[in-house]
Formats: sequence, structure tokens, C-alpha cells
Amino acid sequence: MIEPTHLTRARVEWDGAVRIIRSLYPPIDLFEDIADPADWPLLIAAEQKTNPRLMETIGAIDLVPPERRVAGPGASYLMAPFTHVSTDRPSRFSDGRTGVLYAGSRFQTALLETIHHHARFMERTREAPGWTSQFREIILDVRAELHDLRTHPESVSDVLDPKSHAAGQALGAALRSMGSDGVVYPSLRDEGGECVGLFHPDLARNPRQGRHLDYHWDGRRIDLYRDAGSGEVFRIIADGSAQPPS
Repeated sequence: MIEPTHLTRARVEWDGAVRIIRSLYPPIDLFEDIADPADWPLLIAAEQKTNPRLMETIGAIDLVPPERRVAGPGASYLMAPFTHVSTDRPSRFSDGRTGVLYAGSRFQTALLETIHHHARFMERTREAPGWTSQFREIILDVRAELHDLRTHPESVSDVLDPKSHAAGQALGAALRSMGSDGVVYPSLRDEGGECVGLFHPDLARNPRQGRHLDYHWDGRRIDLYRDAGSGEVFRIIADGSAQPPS
């Protein structure tokens, strides 16, 4: 693994970055409220008197330092990746004990990254072919100073290993201990695409919901996606792009 101190930092300012999540995760009322995050402990204490399951909805809020919490419309999309964590759901830069907000520089990047992981899940659980879970497109803006894995990809090949997250998780832990805000790196699924892994929710802003998407599993791969609003269906082709089926 590359020595973390050898990585340079780059300013990332992306308007219209894209994150795709499962639609089954609803907005969280506390995060969507306009209340100051400093007042959240009092609001939680009051609400728990009538809603004992409140903390299941909010998650492990203590994992986010008070000064880095965000609130207001769409804030659930920024906060939830950090409060709903589990070692059953590790990722490239976390073993699941800490949150990371992943987003792609463009829709195609987010789409191809998501269908890769969803296909692995469908394969492991031996799901029958057909249209599967619905997803939602989240559009957001990124403003962050991030450790840059794009400039010398050969020196971070273990970190970007498509078959193993071990080196990436070790790097993520080391960077967090240094006070890093996250990483920017080349997409492994979309040539020319880029991704960010943000270590705090306040590094993204202006989250808004885009399209609802359905994915089709053919028994081996995700071969189609559908815009649930328009009903238009697109085929995922060999080079990773999408086109309407003939």
C-alpha cells in the first residue's frame, strides 16, 4: 500500500455529481428538519418519549461530529451513509465501522458502479432473472480537498484492486487518522469516470432527487435499466455505456 503521506491533495468542485441508492431508504425526519444540529440531542430526547424506535431510524448519530452534521431538505442523503453503518456492509475505503459517501462525477459512472455491486448481490443470493429493486438518483455538489489517487494509478493498484478492498480499507483508516476529508479516484467500472469517497457529510451540498431507476437481472448480469418515470428502457452494452434496446 502506498504511504498515505506521499499522496497529494486536490481541490474537487463537482456540480451535479451523482449517487445512486436503493429507494427503500426513506428520508429521515430529524435530518430533513431545519433545526440547528446543535439542538438535535434535545429533540431526540423529547421524541424518544413517544417513539422508542427513533434511534433505529436515525442510526448512530454519534459517529458524526456535531460540527460536521448537516440539516435541511435532502440532508438524509448526506447523513445516512455515516449514521447507518455496519461491518456487514464494508466498502472500498471502510471496513463498515465508519461511513463513506460515494459519488460519481457523472451519471454513467454512478450507474456502472452501482450495477456492478448489485449484480454481485444478485449472484450471491441466486436471484431469479427479472426486474429487481428500485433505485433513486441523487444529484449533489461536492466541495472538498481530497487525497488524490488519480495521478499515479500504478502506485495505488492494490488500493484500486477490483477484486479486493483490503488495501483500500487500510488506506482509508490511515487517512482518517491523519484528518483526511476523503479521496478522489478513477472509476473501476467506467473508463474516464471519477469517484469520490467523502469521510464527512458536510463535504457535499444541495442534494436533490433525480430519477427513479429499475435494474434488470438476466441471471448473470444487470443488462438493462429503466427510467421508472418515463418507462424508457436502456441496455447496458459492452463498453459500459447504455442505449435503448433495439
